[in-house]
Amino acid sequence: MATITPYETNAGKRYRVRYRKPDHSQTDKRGFKTKREAELFAATVEIAKATGEYIDPALSKVAVGQLVDRWLAGKKVLKPSAYDPLPRAWRNHVAPRWASREIRSIEPSEVQEWVAEIHALRSAATTLRALGVLAGILDMAVNDGRIKRNPARNVKNRPSKPKKKAGRSYLTFQQLELLARCSSRPTLVRVLGLTGLRWGEATALRIRDVDQLRRRLHAEENAVTVNGIVHVGTLKGAEDRWVPYPAFIEPEIAQAAGARETATLLFPGPHGAHLRRVENGTGWFEGAVSRAQMIDPTFPRVTPHDLRHTAASLAVRAGANVKVLQRMLGHQSASMTLDTYADLFDDDLESVAAKLDEAARSAAADPEWERKLLEAVA
Repeated sequence: MATITPYETNAGKRYRVRYRKPDHSQTDKRGFKTKREAELFAATVEIAKATGEYIDPALSKVAVGQLVDRWLAGKKVLKPSAYDPLPRAWRNHVAPRWASREIRSIEPSEVQEWVAEIHALRSAATTLRALGVLAGILDMAVNDGRIKRNPARNVKNRPSKPKKKAGRSYLTFQQLELLARCSSRPTLVRVLGLTGLRWGEATALRIRDVDQLRRRLHAEENAVTVNGIVHVGTLKGAEDRWVPYPAFIEPEIAQAAGARETATLLFPGPHGAHLRRVENGTGWFEGAVSRAQMIDPTFPRVTPHDLRHTAASLAVRAGANVKVLQRMLGHQSASMTLDTYADLFDDDLESVAAKLDEAARSAAADPEWERKLLEAVA
């Protein structure tokens, strides 16, 4: 049990509470003005120890900056593209305000004020990433028993990311073919625009990933460019998948595969290395788009990722349902596919109505069906 003893100060009598922590080491807290305050504190300590909610004050004195290295080390399990923005967010936005602050001293209202200050100067995405870094570090502190609650969680007034523009650039088949013929890498353009593979998935394909008998490509790696360096890892959804390609590009797929070693990249870059992501405004892809626009002034400004959207559009027009499109694109759920491409299936709904109308008119024109219907309602 705790012991309470008085002591004298220049401001008058004060009380000290001596107690044992759960590890049986002794500590104290002083400065209580009345014995009643000291007794209440001692009672709360005993209750916290009994319920397992005791927080050692010494552990909560640590500054946020003393925890960041451990938190970042734990985040290195993320893919490079997901991890890379975290240290930058810490350096640019979190550290200047919170690095030297003891975690026990941070108030939710301060975090709210800080979020508003960042959002006044930066985008919603930047603001939310900075908040996520601070909240993540303090989550770790909660889990380690340093503080009871995370003051950076449940921030009420937080910015919302603007919704992505509904309009996308869906190339027609004719436009896709024009782009391929204007490109120095026509086979890669066709694969991107007809299979729905992401850039990193397509550029990570190896000869062994081509099944010419079934006309399928095996996506099992993802080559992501981060700060100009290509990192090869697992797919975005973590599960590999097979995607079909149409028969008319079979000869060029076979030519690309050739008789090379099976581990060789299907679409190699310089010196056989992985192709780096095409940067907007430069490179062979941008040149192909510019040439296509010179031939067809209505040709839209597209990126390699827009070819993934094109593949989805062409697949839906060819009759693919949601589940087929989900498997083709590697989405985790059919609802994700619908959320992403709702505009495509809105058009599909119109075609369904047209087909239902056609079926109803065909049935009504059948005299035998009309006779049976009249007999049934007579």
